[in-house]
Amino acid sequence: MKRRAFSAAASTLIAAAGWTAAEVQAQVRKIEEGTDFLALPKPVPVEAPKGKVEVIEFFWYNCPHCNAFEPALEAWVKRLPKDVAFKRVPVAFDDSFVPQQRLFYVLEAMNKVDALQAKVFNAIHTEKQDLKTQDKIAVWVEKQGINKAQFLELYNSFSVSTKARKASQLQDAYKVSGVPALGIAGRFYTDGSLAGSMDKALYVTDFLSEQVRKGR
Repeated sequence: MKRRAFSAAASTLIAAAGWTAAEVQAQVRKIEEGTDFLALPKPVPVEAPKGKVEVIEFFWYNCPHCNAFEPALEAWVKRLPKDVAFKRVPVAFDDSFVPQQRLFYVLEAMNKVDALQAKVFNAIHTEKQDLKTQDKIAVWVEKQGINKAQFLELYNSFSVSTKARKASQLQDAYKVSGVPALGIAGRFYTDGSLAGSMDKALYVTDFLSEQVRKGR
């Protein structure tokens, strides 16, 4: 979803489209800087250990395109090589995004992302629940079996505030123009608008990760 004009995104993997090896190779030849991805003018520091390729998904829970992309992303993450360090980063294009940024980092601190990530998207996009404020989020998480007092303590903690602030700094460093989007190795950026679809963006990410492995 764009900061101003939000772009559409697909939700199935290229691999699931039944492409032949020749067709996949053709796609590799078509991947070009400035068309399918951008090389960052200034490298962004990464947190991944040496020898691993850091891949970031920038997202927003209220974004319908992030919701549509989630099943394909989860399937893609499950098949990632061991040398890829994947992480999610919630964006904040303005202050109204911050409550959901904090929601994500509380879930992360409580080791609940795997259990509740899809449920957050479902609550917003299928059940049409309003999860835009601290109070409404706290009511929802309590219904998921999470202690409300513990949640709010973490939600307002220094550590979660710091992570939310760093997430915003990271999105700016990658020059994220919309979500969902992908950052690779602190060096490259792609999204559905650049690659043509989020299917292709995932493929571009695989391609760039391999280039990083080769030292390019």
